[in-house]
Amino acid sequence: MTLSQVHVRKTDLTDAELVEVPTGELAEGAVRLRIESFSVTANNITYAVVGDGFRYWDFFPAPEGLGIVPMWGHAQVIESKCPEIAVGERVYGYLPMATHLDVVPGKINPGGFSDMTDYRQPMSPVYNSYTRLAADPEHDPARENERMIYGPLFKTGFIIDYFMRSEGWFGAKQVVLTSASSKTAMGLASCAKQASPGIKRIGLTSPGNVEFVRSTGLYDEVVAYDDLGTIAGEPTVSVDFAGNAKLLASIHQHFGEALKYSCLVGATHIEERGAGMGGAAGLPGPKPTLFFAPDHFVSFFKEHGPVEGGKLAAAAWHGFLNSVEGAVEIVTHKGLDAARTTFLEMVGGSVDPAKGIVIEP
Repeated sequence: MTLSQVHVRKTDLTDAELVEVPTGELAEGAVRLRIESFSVTANNITYAVVGDGFRYWDFFPAPEGLGIVPMWGHAQVIESKCPEIAVGERVYGYLPMATHLDVVPGKINPGGFSDMTDYRQPMSPVYNSYTRLAADPEHDPARENERMIYGPLFKTGFIIDYFMRSEGWFGAKQVVLTSASSKTAMGLASCAKQASPGIKRIGLTSPGNVEFVRSTGLYDEVVAYDDLGTIAGEPTVSVDFAGNAKLLASIHQHFGEALKYSCLVGATHIEERGAGMGGAAGLPGPKPTLFFAPDHFVSFFKEHGPVEGGKLAAAAWHGFLNSVEGAVEIVTHKGLDAARTTFLEMVGGSVDPAKGIVIEP
């Protein structure tokens, strides 16, 4: 038996190739997953852009100089040498851009398990966890596509909102979100709308996306990048999803000391990321701080426990789904090569925020 994978050259993300790889015999205690579906979003581009620094390339090994971009999606057990996991069971979690994946389940409970494969252990446990759909409070069979498209990005927005609330929003009255059309920004805006209604939500976006961002109803104000100077200079926190160094500098220069916290999250503008993902030294106001969501989730679940924490996240998730109903057209493509093509289009900046791409490899 062979499986298909998409290998991406780490030093040139525009170089991606579909390859066939022999699977070999399944190890004792392992299960083999057939990947049913996953989404391709700007989040996956960020995984590739910062892959070495945050070890995203290490989850699914590839030949030297190449990497497999992680995806979020659904899979079915097609072979099992783990007595607690049955053939036919479906799971949701972190998957390679591929057709199959072998995992070694551990820490097994009715709700899920962790992949205990040795090379995955140095990385965050958040990415090694798989939920068993039969006992998953977030699972809705009618909304599996939405979960793949929005779910991981929403959770980043959820935990940013939780962090900001725990810090009293650093005394700010408003939050400015760059790349406001991105699904992570929309997730944060939804969570802030639900849990922090006193904080004004301002979305920054490209001129061509202004109407789409307004149509979501998630923001109190939507501003094109060139009109940044029209935003009131009140106490502000910024959350930068774009990774655009020039834009980040403009935000700091506009708000100055009124900027109470500068949060760096993603890199949707990879062609201009420059220092936008780093410290960007010399800017007025607070030093930009990189936000690594998995670490914050570990703290969140330590505080609330897996059951109560899961209920809090699920409640916010369902509220988000209701608020974005119909906002994005879901487009499904068949075949793994469609994932390669979609990834390359996104690397090239061809991303329509009004569409969500699902791949069925």
